[in-house]
Amino acid sequence: MVEGKGWRGISSTRAGKQPENVWPPYPPPDESELERAVRLEEEREAKLISDAIDHALEVERQTLRRERKLETKLLLLGQSESGKSTMLKNFQIHFAPNALRAESDAWRTVIHLNLVRSVNFLLDVLTRPPSNNYAGDSSPTASSFSNRMSATPQPNSDLRRFKLTLSPLRQVEVILAKYLSAHEIPSTDSGRAASPTGSYGATAADVTIRGGRSWRALCQPRQEGDDEGHSRHSEGRVDPVENARQILDACRADVVLMWTSVSMQAALRDEGVSRDDVCAFFLDDADRIMQKDYEPTFDDILRARLQTDGVEEHHLTMETGMSTSALFSENGQHWIFYDVGGARGQRASWVPFFEDVNAIIFLCSTSGFNEVLAEDPTVNRLLDSFTTWKTICSSKLLVSVQFILILNKMDLLDARLKAGIQFSHYVKSYKDENDAEHVTEYLKRKFSAIHRHHSPEPRKLHMHSTCAIDMDTTSAVLLRIRDTLLVTYLAAMELI
Repeated sequence: MVEGKGWRGISSTRAGKQPENVWPPYPPPDESELERAVRLEEEREAKLISDAIDHALEVERQTLRRERKLETKLLLLGQSESGKSTMLKNFQIHFAPNALRAESDAWRTVIHLNLVRSVNFLLDVLTRPPSNNYAGDSSPTASSFSNRMSATPQPNSDLRRFKLTLSPLRQVEVILAKYLSAHEIPSTDSGRAASPTGSYGATAADVTIRGGRSWRALCQPRQEGDDEGHSRHSEGRVDPVENARQILDACRADVVLMWTSVSMQAALRDEGVSRDDVCAFFLDDADRIMQKDYEPTFDDILRARLQTDGVEEHHLTMETGMSTSALFSENGQHWIFYDVGGARGQRASWVPFFEDVNAIIFLCSTSGFNEVLAEDPTVNRLLDSFTTWKTICSSKLLVSVQFILILNKMDLLDARLKAGIQFSHYVKSYKDENDAEHVTEYLKRKFSAIHRHHSPEPRKLHMHSTCAIDMDTTSAVLLRIRDTLLVTYLAAMELI
């Protein structure tokens, strides 16, 4: 018998102590025929179970491989405020509009909080008394406060009235922040860009939340039978937000009057407050946005300021894809985006995602050439982008990953250059004309050279320039990115 011969062979090589982890186990000494038959039957059953488990594991592995081929995973990288979240919203608007529209209640809350924080910030700036640290005619704060008291047409009476009539917005801010759990994260941790002088904090605080989709889920309509969700909303979740919307509607006229007031705008200019320091887009449209029945448009959602602390995983199912043949259609294709924090202290969280992504979309804020990092005022933002790009290109984990570079905020770059800010003053290697066209070409050459010299193996770089809040210009960029990802997807499916 073969089985017996096998055992005799094993027995002949055994000397002394029985080896561990041997299957089947050695027969015990002096084993009777009955005991041997029982043992062999037990071993046969154990092997059947073991084979079934191995088969199930292999089926699971094969299923995971197929699912991974059906998924396109993208990692959004870049500094804080480089436009990663805005670019993600662009992908949703163009390729999954219905899913984004279903989140409109959540985004309305974010937009309202953006607007309310801007109003409260403006009131704080315009009503703060001059500090003792600014004594003397040379102090811009002291002089501007003096101007508000004398030069502008009766600003003090306007300020006192606005501060009184708009005081309910303080409570609205608390309600909306609590609803989004935005109060859990200090606004100073958001990594907001500092000015060239290193000043930081002289802007309305952005909405900053923890990574994850829980804040969106809070605002989703309750599904039938969702008792837990019903209790959460009925016990103090929805009613305060509805009350907040009523307060916003009641304060609407005063917010519009304050924002359009000539004396208020003059006082803000004296204080050095620019439109970039507040959500000017929402303040310009406050009469529409503060109405009780307001529904956010895609343009509103695109301009909503929301910063994420940690990793935000977003699943997108293609709704507006094209069909390349009878065998393949993009509709239903699943994309997974990983939107990670861009502040220096959060970049260590990037590495775990390197091994399992199809493409990296790296965003560089071109307007950051005259700004410094909030975390380190000695580091220029653009130069830090060069360094970060070099590190990413050098990673051996990303050899087979598609690289997509987006030069973002081209509108702000153009505006700053036209305002006379010299690019060469901040980037010493630049020697060309001080206009957007020449600066953009320099940036493309610079990033391309870094990619070429530091990539472990030769690979193609897909480079685009855009303004992420402009849906028209971004649309063409998204279509080119989609084509790049589609080729990668079809290759993985062995269709090309």
